[in-house]
Amino acid sequence: MNEKNALIAGATGLVGKHLLDLLLQGGQYNKVYVLTRRPLDIDHPAAEQIITDFDAFLQPGSKVDFPEVQDVYCCLGTTMKKAGSKEAFRKVDYDYPVELAKKAAAQGASHYLLVSAMGAKKSSFFFYNRVKGSVEEEICKLSSYKSVSIFRPSLILGERNEQRSGEGAAKVIMRLVKPLLVGPFKKYRAIHARTIANGMLKTARQQERGVRVFESEEIKLLAGEMVISKG
Repeated sequence: MNEKNALIAGATGLVGKHLLDLLLQGGQYNKVYVLTRRPLDIDHPAAEQIITDFDAFLQPGSKVDFPEVQDVYCCLGTTMKKAGSKEAFRKVDYDYPVELAKKAAAQGASHYLLVSAMGAKKSSFFFYNRVKGSVEEEICKLSSYKSVSIFRPSLILGERNEQRSGEGAAKVIMRLVKPLLVGPFKKYRAIHARTIANGMLKTARQQERGVRVFESEEIKLLAGEMVISKG
């Protein structure tokens, strides 16, 4: 029996729901802990849900019974529209992932796998990209992790629980311009959520040390999808 345990946060999101399915069906982990705000409809012997208020989770000395795991998958994220303010957005996309990383590291976790975004950069002109770049940098500072894997997908395809304004139009435009996205522009091609999830799981299996950053086309290669180079 595999003695490794994993924890996933953001299991109800577009990438997270596919990742949770893969974690449970892949047989790679003895136990998969699901950090969630509300009970989920999960029927699997390897799954154990940790119901928590994420705001309370952030407080110093919070009483969340944090498990011992080796791999931590963070798929947390929101949008400015859903968050309602820059402060609320930063809390979900920066504060939660960083605090999760710290708490897991304190319990001996060795690999942190983070879904970030294309264009993430702390010095970016765009607030969204600044937050994503800042969370990447902060997590990489945690020296107790043997491995940090960062995934920077472009437009993510898949069925969401909620409709995001403008995303439908973006998908149509992406299909039209895809033939033009060759050479250095391939990273802008859309990617399916399950491909990202599969790439994350494959990366965890590799157990390579250090910080690694994967753009969309690299994630597709990780997931075993053929990427044809043109130009």
